Amino acid sequence: MCAITGLFKATQTTEEDKESVLRMSQLLSHRGSNGNGYFQHNHTILAHERLAIMDLDKGAQPLYSKDSRYVLVMNGEIYNYKELKAEFPHYEFQTHSDSEVILALYERYASKFLEKINGIFALALYDRATGEFLIARDHMGICPLYSATDSKGTLYIASELKALEKKGLEIKNFLPGHYLYSPEGMELKSWYRPEWKSFSLLPKQKSTLQDIAQGLDKAVKRQLMSEVPFGVLLSGGLDSSLIAALAAKHERIRTGKKETQIHSFAVGLKGSPDLIAAQKVADHIHSIHHEIHFTLEQGLHAIPDVIYHLETYDVTTVRASTPMFLLAKEIQKLGIKMVLSGEGSDELFGGYLYFHKAPSSEAFHQETVSKLESLHLYDCLRANKSLMAFGIEGRTPFLDKEFIDTAMQVDPQEKMISPSEGKIEKHILRKSFEGLLPKEILWRQKEQFSDGVGYAWIDTLKQIAQNKISDEQMVFAAERFPIQPPKNKEEYRYREIFEAHFPSASAARTVPSAASVACSTPAALEWDESFKNVNDPSGRSVCVHLVRY
Repeated sequence: MCAITGLFKATQTTEEDKESVLRMSQLLSHRGSNGNGYFQHNHTILAHERLAIMDLDKGAQPLYSKDSRYVLVMNGEIYNYKELKAEFPHYEFQTHSDSEVILALYERYASKFLEKINGIFALALYDRATGEFLIARDHMGICPLYSATDSKGTLYIASELKALEKKGLEIKNFLPGHYLYSPEGMELKSWYRPEWKSFSLLPKQKSTLQDIAQGLDKAVKRQLMSEVPFGVLLSGGLDSSLIAALAAKHERIRTGKKETQIHSFAVGLKGSPDLIAAQKVADHIHSIHHEIHFTLEQGLHAIPDVIYHLETYDVTTVRASTPMFLLAKEIQKLGIKMVLSGEGSDELFGGYLYFHKAPSSEAFHQETVSKLESLHLYDCLRANKSLMAFGIEGRTPFLDKEFIDTAMQVDPQEKMISPSEGKIEKHILRKSFEGLLPKEILWRQKEQFSDGVGYAWIDTLKQIAQNKISDEQMVFAAERFPIQPPKNKEEYRYREIFEAHFPSASAARTVPSAASVACSTPAALEWDESFKNVNDPSGRSVCVHLVRY
């Protein structure tokens, strides 16, 4: 992971423009501590902050084609770069960086190359001969990207909101799975259009248990590519435990040594459910396990920094990001630069507790699609920015482009939760990996991360907000915050902190604001009468939480 910033379509770039872009880039230096780069030509400026993961010696950016015509800055990883490079036996690559293959692909396919990539990225590519440029973001928005245009038509991009906020621009999220290609105009266009987004277009040939097991195994193997020390985030829940077990297996295969151990990391209040479960998994996979404790005081003290780095006031995200932020701080001290985590599984397989109430397989499927489409505003944002605040790259094998297709082509009826049949959430995923994990872990019921780190964490956050924000403030919340007024006192508190860092109206609009129960979309509130008067993202807000199988 890295950070990119850029300026396009300037009347003519000046020394002042150069200094402005460099200041923007410097605000993102936490994302890359291994150097920076800069490019300026006619109407365009590009800048890059590097976190070196691949080709440590020669992979600095911007990257240039051999004739220097094409220039690239990119944040991310191209997991299938070796296969893509094989298409170009006569191309003279200048580095061993996974990113450089983008230059060869662009030269041959123009913007059409995006469909060929399996990876995570936010990128900007410039053609010095024509002045044309391409900006694009990965299929799920795992890598963050924002854009803004000023009154003169100058276009700016940045990996984080903070680089654009002080320029007084109308800032927008650059949508996942989209690109902007200057020869085609200045409107975003979609390049990621899988058929499974439509229930009616689901294939008759559905994915099987074997497809799921093999698909996730391959995704983990792909995403282990690294030239730096790595680890796994291990909450002790199903998803992170599967990723950790598969990563440990592949690392032993890679080294050819049964005694090879990977590093695993867990965070929570002392005695929390996640810490207890994570230790069981660590013992099972024989990892070098690091258990990080945080206190309520440490968590509360960190929240202003969390909101600054996460660039959100969404309650769910702030709750879950704070322990992850504190964990990342400790991981950095060990020199770990890359970690794998379990984000995305709940969206693919309907793992949140409210999915118990799905009225039909079609409603279930469409809810998973909606959750995936908004993931860049929630878990992808959390996983990326919590870690990158300390220069750690997060990878999410469940959101591997190929595995998503496999998971979303499972028969939605098979994903449905049915207590009478002994089927809890993510039943089909659990069945796919029987034998890989201890039974009590494989069949552990869902704990949302902000719950699992210790129930006292959420209870304290609610109480602090209740004490700090008065009833009168809530009565006038819409006057104080006319754009997306806070719906409860906890959100009001986070909104005040957010506004101190990001006062513009456009910054506020980049944050999602919708009623939810246990992380549902608004549409799912219609599934059960008891949902309609609840607005709490905690899994404990759904009564099935105490069901055990």
